Amino acid sequence: MVGGGTADLAIAVPVKLFSAGTAGCVADLVTFPLDTAKVRLQIQGESKPPVEGQRPKYRGVFNTILTMVKTEGPRSLYRGLVAGLQRQMSFASVRVGLYDTMKQFYSRGSENAGIVPRLLAGCTTGAMAVAIAQPTDVVKVRFQAQVYLPAGGTVKRYSSTINAYKTIARDEGVKGLWKGCLPNITRNAIVNCSELVTYDIIKEFILKYRLMTDNMPCHFTAAFAAGFCTTVVASPVDVVKTRFMNSGRGQYSGAINCALTMLMKEGPTAFYKGFMASFLRLGSWNIVMFVSYEQIKRAVIRCQRHWESPL
Repeated sequence: MVGGGTADLAIAVPVKLFSAGTAGCVADLVTFPLDTAKVRLQIQGESKPPVEGQRPKYRGVFNTILTMVKTEGPRSLYRGLVAGLQRQMSFASVRVGLYDTMKQFYSRGSENAGIVPRLLAGCTTGAMAVAIAQPTDVVKVRFQAQVYLPAGGTVKRYSSTINAYKTIARDEGVKGLWKGCLPNITRNAIVNCSELVTYDIIKEFILKYRLMTDNMPCHFTAAFAAGFCTTVVASPVDVVKTRFMNSGRGQYSGAINCALTMLMKEGPTAFYKGFMASFLRLGSWNIVMFVSYEQIKRAVIRCQRHWESPL
């Protein structure tokens, strides 16, 4: 990726798309329980305001995970994983795999792109990825938010991933699959700029001043910093996106109405619900994704060269 000069630019776009999508799936497999805990914390208090003196059901990341395991079983932590993997193959491949291409487009082929072309590239690939992958994100969030108890508790909203797509399209119209698309585009413009541009700049700085070589420690450091910056900037939009996509028909008139309702009923701290879960998830997700992306990309190139080399 970024920071690698002309060597990165010479890598074919399909290689980057495949590497980014696969790396996104690897990262999701590792961090999905944290993402599910984040969603549960973000939607807590949505259906009814908290009663004074009553302790919330979920208190912190690890308490949320333990509570889910006790009441719903370990499999509940991976509810929505199929949609999550579908999302990464279409989402991460576009937003990460096309970043270098768009950066070159906005910098008109310059090898030393400034901050503006990088930001524009991040916004563009983030918006493109959401437009393509939004239905998978809606289904993933619905599954993660779905609570049911083994002993005849709440009835499941959806029985399977395919059933979720069909049910949403039938009950809410096809546009229901793109519910929350606008706040998600906003979120991913912010996330992409924070995540990819931070990773890009920090990796470039490390390599420029020879603090590390272009290997795992360098990728780990840049990815961790990118995860922290992204969480701080994107958490409010992420909470609104999650609430809106999980809402029933007519609950909110739009993303702005959802944000205002949260502010009036729960106060400004509601926008940072699940912050620690978001940081743990985004930090770990970034580390796994970027390290995997760099390694998968190199492995694919080695295989490509092996097959193309004469016997």
